[in-house]
Amino acid sequence: MHLPAPHAILFDLDGTLADTAPDLAAAVNRMRNVRGLAPTPYEQLRPLASAGARGLIGAAFGIAPGDAEFEAMRSEFLDNYAAAIAIHTRLFDGIDELLQELTDAGLQWGIVTNKPARFTDALVPLIGLGDAACVISGDTTPHAKPHPQPLLEAAGRIGLASTACWYVGDDLRDIQAGRAAGMTTIGAGWGYCGNIEPATWAADALAAHPLQLLELLKAR
Repeated sequence: MHLPAPHAILFDLDGTLADTAPDLAAAVNRMRNVRGLAPTPYEQLRPLASAGARGLIGAAFGIAPGDAEFEAMRSEFLDNYAAAIAIHTRLFDGIDELLQELTDAGLQWGIVTNKPARFTDALVPLIGLGDAACVISGDTTPHAKPHPQPLLEAAGRIGLASTACWYVGDDLRDIQAGRAAGMTTIGAGWGYCGNIEPATWAADALAAHPLQLLELLKAR
């Protein structure tokens, strides 16, 4: 597989670098607990973690944006999450080694997430990602993914053309944003992946495990 050589690799956060689903699921189940309801099974919530409040509240309560109760429940969910943001969250297996290998090879790496800065700025240093060359949150620019603006902002901050970057993500929006920004896109098959099969996303490559990115780098 021939991919253009990257000068930096940018990553989504939730479901790509970090397994945040346990703490996100706990935040919405805390809402059910105070209402006297049984918890929504974790297996049902985990695939929706990348969809944030919208997906998790929808799964746990059947309430969607536009419903009268949604905004209040969204605020409650986010407050719950902020209060317990890194209890069970961990980097995915292989991420530590991958990032060290990239650093040793002289490749910059950064984070582009739709997570609001309120949470990104708190979480990133707690889980060992403080060496990122840039961190772009969902509210850093006027548009979030799948718009390309966050990725273009990241490339600008590290002083590179967007075409010199790879973008790795576990959601269709990540691939859409990366393609729109002119980046080489890698589908993270180890992540949450929503309800879409990664092979249908038209990513430039797929990786089933973080360390397969090293194989893609060596194969180019």
